[in-house]
Amino acid sequence: MALILSLSKDARAFLFYVGLIAWTAIMGVAAVPVLPAPRRFLVAASRLWAQGVLAWLRLTVGLGHRVRGAVPSGRVIVACRHQSAWETLALPTIIDDPAVVLKRELLLIPVFGWYLAAIGMIAVDRAGRAGALRRMMREARLAVDQGRPILVFPEGTRVAPGVRREYHSGIYALYRELSLPVVPVAVDSGHFWPRRSFAKRPGTITLEFLAPILPGLARDDFMAELRRRIDEASA
Repeated sequence: MALILSLSKDARAFLFYVGLIAWTAIMGVAAVPVLPAPRRFLVAASRLWAQGVLAWLRLTVGLGHRVRGAVPSGRVIVACRHQSAWETLALPTIIDDPAVVLKRELLLIPVFGWYLAAIGMIAVDRAGRAGALRRMMREARLAVDQGRPILVFPEGTRVAPGVRREYHSGIYALYRELSLPVVPVAVDSGHFWPRRSFAKRPGTITLEFLAPILPGLARDDFMAELRRRIDEASA
């Protein structure tokens, strides 16, 4: 441990990525024979992979996290600010069995994509327009029928702290059609794991679950309230 702490920031990031690749390869090879297994087994295996990555991140980079607010569960939509890859790793270990809305291209990645499909993630073809939206809603309703929360990143991509990007309309479509509360989530991960940056800063990422927005708001009111709550908590 002392040896790791004595390394430079870049060297510690390099060590993290070496371990990430090795752990992913080990879990990936082990996962192929068990892909036909019951979904609950696959979900547990995916959580184990993510927990291992986060533990290695704490050990090598010195980057941990803390959670504020009530962790949602069951039939709810979770809308999280997206600043880095960290929240895509951490949230599925914090929230119980979420159905994550993600870009369909991820399903094309060998092994990793197979796993995403097997555990029931919601893949969206961003060029598919109306057909893609209908497909997303079908998959979201299936997840809700299973009692799973829906996890969505309204910005659609990673956005650096302090940068404003419009929220995609898909979050309102889910809110309106599913008639479920939306739990906004603020996070400051971009200060520690910057977008498109190799090096990472040690410290503690804060992730905060905010008060839910109840069903029934009109589109403009909902979008404004969602942004207001996330922006205020992030600031």
